[in-house]
Order: sequence, then structure tokens, then C-alpha cells
Amino acid sequence: MFDTIITNGLLIDGTGKAAGKADLGIRGEHIAAIGDLSSAQAKNYIDASGLIVSPGFIDIHTHSDFSLLVNGKAESQVHQGVTLEVVGNCGHSCAPCPKCDALKGSIFGYQSDIKMTWNTFDEYLTVLDEQPLGVNVAAYVGHGTLRIAAMDGNINRPATSREIKEMERLLAASLEEGAIGFSTGLEYSPGSSAPTSEITQLCKVLQQYDRLYATHVRNRDIYYEQGFGEALAVARNAGVRLQISHIAPKFGAPAHAMEHTLEMINWAREDGVDVAFDIIPHNWGPTTMSSILPPWAFDGGIAKILERLATPSLRAALKDNPNPIWQLIPAGRWDLIMLFQSNQNPGLIGMTISEIAAKRRESDPHDTVLNLLLEEGEGLFNMTWAANNFAEADNRLCVSQPECGIISDTITLAPYGALGNTRWSPSSYGWTSRFIEKYHRKDQLITLEDAVRRITGLAAERLGIQDRGVLRVGNIADITIFNSAEIHDNSTMQDPNRYPSGITHVLVNGKLTIHAGQRTHENAGRVLRPGA
Repeated sequence: MFDTIITNGLLIDGTGKAAGKADLGIRGEHIAAIGDLSSAQAKNYIDASGLIVSPGFIDIHTHSDFSLLVNGKAESQVHQGVTLEVVGNCGHSCAPCPKCDALKGSIFGYQSDIKMTWNTFDEYLTVLDEQPLGVNVAAYVGHGTLRIAAMDGNINRPATSREIKEMERLLAASLEEGAIGFSTGLEYSPGSSAPTSEITQLCKVLQQYDRLYATHVRNRDIYYEQGFGEALAVARNAGVRLQISHIAPKFGAPAHAMEHTLEMINWAREDGVDVAFDIIPHNWGPTTMSSILPPWAFDGGIAKILERLATPSLRAALKDNPNPIWQLIPAGRWDLIMLFQSNQNPGLIGMTISEIAAKRRESDPHDTVLNLLLEEGEGLFNMTWAANNFAEADNRLCVSQPECGIISDTITLAPYGALGNTRWSPSSYGWTSRFIEKYHRKDQLITLEDAVRRITGLAAERLGIQDRGVLRVGNIADITIFNSAEIHDNSTMQDPNRYPSGITHVLVNGKLTIHAGQRTHENAGRVLRPGA
């Protein structure tokens, strides 16, 4: 007797091999049988006629560390077939935090009414696991978080030997307590102040645990060779497995940058480096608006940032950032940058910075950005914008590489409650559907089997997770059932928080979470810790 039998579906198992007709039987939270189950009995049946039965989709790059504490039901993810997401990316994680007050300013989606009651990584994961989770969650420990925890005074400087030793201790403890890997965000404060030697020392600790190193590299535009070269050199010297996050070069990079980067990766592989990469399936990329500021502007936390923004004599210095997050800024392409999230100026959301400056009759759009940050007040770190930063030709070249994963680079949201008015990125609600619809069904760049592999089996393999990501007897029953002819991203830049079409059923740990396109009461997700 099975708990659930999925009948009449076309199974795509997540390995990339050809789809095939088969039934799938679930007992408890495991896949118990695959084949002809027409004579078997079950408590529940799901008729998947005309539908694809695949492993649950895996998002290996999110920033939902805090939003899952606000609403763990993960509506924006589970409605698009996601059954596992990985938080703690780009050097930002919620733990360890022996100095929680100092950490608050760097946590994406932080909300002051959620109390930070944890200190260690174990304590954070325990608090997260106590939430009703709609998806499974794994977590990286972030380099920026380690710096905040270990360094005294100014954190936007190279760390001392003593401080690095403390980071190494905290990293090892976090890996022992359940971190799935280690991430850096070398374009963000405070990671941008760390030399390559510091990253290498920490990765040597990581190597002892055989966990994944995921990096938002230091540069992807005019100095792209340095950014990607540094990541490859760290992986080679520390002996770690490397995941280059959202690899597509940004505006300002030469036309050959993506092709050259792939050549660099191939050379590194010939030298024994285990490296793969991923992209956001969108030409618009999000980040925090505060990233426009130079590193020194962050010293002293939010209160000091607001004080500097309010000081007219500092305006010229605040605009002088030798390493801007986007080359669109010094190029003056404010028409390609859109305000995406603002609590204090919601009426401006969806407008470009050029349009906002014109509306407010401000002559310098750079001043407009600084004014918006000042007006946002203590919530300025949650203010986001998106830039039309990526060339579609580069995205296509990446997708054509078999080792290219697909990510959202967003935070998990819900269209109601405390997250109801939050917009984070163009991919929050539709990244899986956009990827399958665009690169498989419309552009026919890859097969459906390979499209599924990129967001299931490949993702699990990179993370070192062996019992998910593939439809195999004995594996956990994280399953997404969808209509490949109807899957469609309904989100737009002006209205991004819309569920996709075509996702019919989703099972998380064997529990039916989406049934006939509708959310059930089940929240069967849990925190995954390596070796647990």
C-alpha cells in the first residue's frame, strides 16, 4: 500500500536522460517505486495525464534568510515548483551573530519586529526549522557575516591575523553546525575590503569539510578578468569546489568577456579545479540600492550612513565610488535602472531613476538616488533597484553550457501579510517558468530534459545532496508536476508578484503542497543539514 501514486505522467528524472512513461509510488516521504503500478493500491492518486513529473525544483541562490522567518510558507517559491532553496548567498547570512545589532544592517529583508534570538549557526537553523516551512532550506555561512562577528571597529579594511583566526573558528563551527557551504560577496561591504589571501585562508578551512564555495565575484564588468580569475585562483589554491554565482558579465564588460571567462574556466578545469556556475534567467538584475555607496560610507552602521547622506558637504564624496556596483552609474545610464522596492516612496516603484529625477525636478539623478536612500531612513538596506545589465547573447551562451545552473537571486515572498507589499526582484515569482518557457519551449536552446536537470539534478549534485534532485527509488519525494506546454511567467517589471501558470502539483517531503494549482495547508519543508 502506497500513500500516493502518481499515474500516467511523463517522468523526467533530473539526470538529463530521455523522458519516459511511468507511475511513481510514494510511501511516507520517500519514492518507493517507479514503473507500472496499475495494480497497486494507494490512499491517494494523482492523475498526471499530459503532464511532466519531475524532481522538485531547487534554487541554489536566494537571500530568504530573514523573509522565511517573517513567513516561512514560501508562497512565491512553492507556487513555481521549488521544493528546496539555499540561503546565505553573496556573503550575507543571519549567523553566526555574536554582535547581532551590528549584523542587522547587512541582512537582506530584515524586519525589526522579528527578534534575533540566536547567536550561533546552529541556533539560527533551529529557529528557522521551528517555522512552518513550505520548502526545504539549506544555508551557506556568509563571509561578510564572519567579518562582522570577528572584527573590531572598522570592518571595511583588511583583517588582522587574529581576526582571520577568529573567522576561521566561526566558519568551522558553522560548518559543524549545519552550514552547507561558504559564500562571499566581494562587491559588497565588508567583503570588498578583504584581500584574496583572506578568502583563500577561509576556503582552506572549508576544504576540510568538502563543502561548496559560492562566490559573488569582485567584478564582472571592466575588470572581469580579475574578478573571475581571483575566484578560480582561490579554488585552485584552497582545493575547494567552486560555484560562481550569477556569472553573466555586466554592462561595461567587453563583448568577448563571457567567452573569455568560459575559456578561463576550462583552463582551470584542466588544472583540476571543480568549478561550475549559474545565471539568473533575466536581463534585469536586482541589488540593494545602498550598494551605490563607497565602502567607507557604511562605517558606523545605519545611523552614520543617514547622517552622511544628510550632510551636503559629503555629497560629492558619496558619489565618488572607484568601484561602482554597476558601470551604468558612471555611464549615466539611469534610464536602464528601475526602482523596485521602497517603503517610503511606493508611488515611484516601477519608474527608472531618470524618470524619478525628472518627476522630482532634480537635475542630477545620482542625487536623486542618495535622496531616496535618505528618505527611506532605517529601512534603507531593504530598498532595491534593478538594472537592465545583462546581454541576452551572454545568457544564451551560458545556458548552452551543460554545467550552467539557474537561480533566482531573490527572497521568498508571499502576496499577503507582512510580505504582501514587498518586491525584491523580477525573478521572485517566475524564475523557473521563465527559464523553461524561454530557453526550452520558445528558443529551443536546450531540451526539456536538460532544462529540468539544470534546476534539479545538477543543483543537488553541486550542493552534495544525494537523496534529492533525481527521481530514484529511495530518494525523498520532492516532486513537481507541470504542463510543459502551458508553463508561463506571468510577472512583469511593473507587476512582478504574480504566480506563474502551468505548475499543477508540488510535493514536499511526500506531502502535497500544491494540488491542481492551489496551495494546500501542508508546510512540510525542513532545514537540511549536511550529514543529518
